[in-house]
Amino acid sequence: MRDLGLLDRVVACTRYCADVCPEVAVGSRIIVSDSWTAQSEEIAASKPDLVIASVPYQREAVEEILKAGVRFLGLAPRTLADIYGDIATIAGIMGVHDRGRQVIAEMQAAVEEVRAQCADAAARPRVFCEEWGKPIIASQPWVAELVELAGGVFIGAPGKTTTADEVAHAAPDVLIAAWCGAGDRVPLEKLVEQRSWNDLPAVRQGRVFCISDELLNTPATSLLQGLHAIGWALHPECLARPSGIRQMQSPPSMAKQSTP
Repeated sequence: MRDLGLLDRVVACTRYCADVCPEVAVGSRIIVSDSWTAQSEEIAASKPDLVIASVPYQREAVEEILKAGVRFLGLAPRTLADIYGDIATIAGIMGVHDRGRQVIAEMQAAVEEVRAQCADAAARPRVFCEEWGKPIIASQPWVAELVELAGGVFIGAPGKTTTADEVAHAAPDVLIAAWCGAGDRVPLEKLVEQRSWNDLPAVRQGRVFCISDELLNTPATSLLQGLHAIGWALHPECLARPSGIRQMQSPPSMAKQSTP
C-alpha cells in the first residue's frame, strides 16, 4: 500500500507488515499478530471496508469477516508474475490503476538491472535456500526465480519439504536461510553443526548466509532488496554488499580447530 501511495488508507495490519514497512506501525493502527492466528474480532475492531490477506490465513476468521459484510481479497502468489498480478489487482480495487502499473514497471526494471549485472559472471553457483528449518522447507518459487535471475541455480523443489541428507547429497555451493518470522536471527553455525553440513562446498568456502525474512518471504517490492542480497551472496564481484544479509564467518569445525 505504501508503494501505491495508499498508506493513509490502512487501518490495521500484521506485525510482519510492520517489519517491511515500519511507518505502518506509527499512529493508531491496530497491529495483529499474523493472518493465520488473528481472530475476526481483532480485525473487525478496525472497521475495515476491505481485508487483504495472503496465505496462510485462518478459514474461520475469513468466514466471520465475510458474514460481517466486509469485502475480502485472498491472495496466494507463487511466482513473480503472480506478485505483479496481485499488485495490479490491489491497485485496481483501490482505483489507482496507473500507479499500480508504474510500481510493476519499476520492479521489473530493477530486476532486469540485477540480472544484467550478474549475467556475465564466470560461474553459476548451485544454491539451496530455505524458508524454514524444522522441517527443512525450500524457499518459495518466486525465490527460486530470484536465484536464477541473480546468476545461480536453485537446488530442490521450491516450497517443498526436504531433508538435511538430501541437501547434502546435492552439494550446494551456496546456502541461504531466510526463516519465516525469524528476521535475521537464523543461527547459521548451529544449523550447520546440527545437520552435519561441515563438509559441504558452501560451508568449506564460507558461503553460508542469512537473509532477513521480510526481504524474501514477503511478496512485495521488498523482494528487490532480497534479490540484491542474493546477487551479492552469489557474485560479490558484481554487486555491492547490501543491508539485510549476514554471512557465517567461518565453518564451525575450522573455528574449533583454531581454538587453543
